[in-house]
Amino acid sequence: MEQRIKSFEAFYPYYLSEHKEPGTRRTHFLGTSFFIGLFLYAVISSWYWAILVGVASAYGMAWAGHYFIEKNKPATFRYPLWSLMSDFKLYFDILSGKESFTSGRYDALSEDGDGTL
Repeated sequence: MEQRIKSFEAFYPYYLSEHKEPGTRRTHFLGTSFFIGLFLYAVISSWYWAILVGVASAYGMAWAGHYFIEKNKPATFRYPLWSLMSDFKLYFDILSGKESFTSGRYDALSEDGDGTL
């Protein structure tokens, strides 16, 4: 039986290891962007079904990335809360430049040294 991860700090490196392919990170980023956009639309328009559509699109895109690109099983099924937290952490880390669409921190910076992601 596989041992369960006991903290978010221990989980996040595992999460990143399950999101090595740039395409997987892109599908997660797009799905999270759709969710945020639809959530804001729901608040502004009072059409709260948009939140459900946002959740479905976010998970649909993320799971498609796992099944068709990364070829692994989403961590959502074993660690739903930490997986959700990690989705948003990766999203904002990509926006801030702490992570990139390529796997590993600052891969593009270390590979070509030109200071661009």
